[in-house]
Amino acid sequence: MSNSKPGKVWLVGAGPGDPDLLTVKALRVIQNADLVLFDNLVSQEIRALFPKSVPAFYVGKCKDNHSIAQKDLNSLLVKKAAKGLNVVRIKGGDPFVFGRGGEELLTLIKAGVDAEVVPGITSASGCTTAAGIPLTHRGLAQGCTFVTAHAEIELSVDWNALAQINHTLVFYMGVSRAEMIASNLLKAGLSAATPVAIIENGCRENQREVIGQIKDLVSLVANNNVQSPALIVVGEVVSLANELTPELRAAVSAETLNQHVA
Repeated sequence: MSNSKPGKVWLVGAGPGDPDLLTVKALRVIQNADLVLFDNLVSQEIRALFPKSVPAFYVGKCKDNHSIAQKDLNSLLVKKAAKGLNVVRIKGGDPFVFGRGGEELLTLIKAGVDAEVVPGITSASGCTTAAGIPLTHRGLAQGCTFVTAHAEIELSVDWNALAQINHTLVFYMGVSRAEMIASNLLKAGLSAATPVAIIENGCRENQREVIGQIKDLVSLVANNNVQSPALIVVGEVVSLANELTPELRAAVSAETLNQHVA
């Protein structure tokens, strides 16, 4: 409902998909919304938490398919807040990590709209953890870089810097750009045997991991029919996945416990 009081816009991070990874603050804000505008990567399980009495509209973007232009969405946020509504603009992951949260917040500030960002677990963190891949690990990776595989990536990225050793790379939205990613990293000197993981539908019930080497990235995507949403993780830390997956940890723990009990 609208009222005479100024409204507010909340830019909310939904996390990588698992509703249990939604923050307490995010859930509280959602439950007090007058209007919800959600993205493509907000999972069905999280959408189910939207109040039934509150209108919720899809404003997401997929490759070559934008439901609404960004400038029109920015205007919509301003208009709805001006009508006194508490608007929840919820995005997959974190609003400030490839979520255009900064663009939207700047627009709201310039328009004099009260706005607040509620952080979420970004996919690079949540999905790699779910796959048993630490982003950093002593002796293997001293840092990590998040890269969006947008159309201009080939021209805007320093591939020589990305190909450094002891570093983990996480490519968002990279499945359709797998050939470009692999070829540029190899040209920049990255070892062809560098481990790579493709995490499809991370932190969801149908999560799947495909693991191999960077030289085979294109065939890994094609032969396994990998679909978006998916992350591409490049680096030696991927080699730990077989040891650190939650399923394996549970099996090892059970076996170890039985040995001690016996």
